[in-house]
Amino acid sequence: MPLIFRGVRDNHCVTLEIDIDDGSGVAPYEQVRSQISEQARAGDLPVGYRLPTVRGLAESLGLAANTVAKAYRALESDGVIETRGRNGTFVASAGSAAEREAASAAQAYAERVRRLGLAESAALDAARDALRAAYGG
Repeated sequence: MPLIFRGVRDNHCVTLEIDIDDGSGVAPYEQVRSQISEQARAGDLPVGYRLPTVRGLAESLGLAANTVAKAYRALESDGVIETRGRNGTFVASAGSAAEREAASAAQAYAERVRRLGLAESAALDAARDALRAAYGG
């Protein structure tokens, strides 16, 4: 059963939904990280939405505080959330940060395959194969 946090942001109801599946084989911190990230990127968690505290979310999910802290650190590293000290943790403008990071990675990839002497079509095929593998397709 998913854990649901309801809140209000800019007069709109906001729902953070996290469902930890113990039998999935995916580490709990990664489940927390990916679900918050997906909801933020989809706009379900708007920029500026205040997330539950590490301790509060951990207690609600029945997880160790270190597990949730690890997820929050990864989300902050990815630019999805930002911590404002004692004021809390908030959803950041993740879309633009993710797009900037993807553009940077694409540029580095383009430079690397050029140095390797790969044709554009071979480089694109390799990138498509990697994306299919990463997305399970």
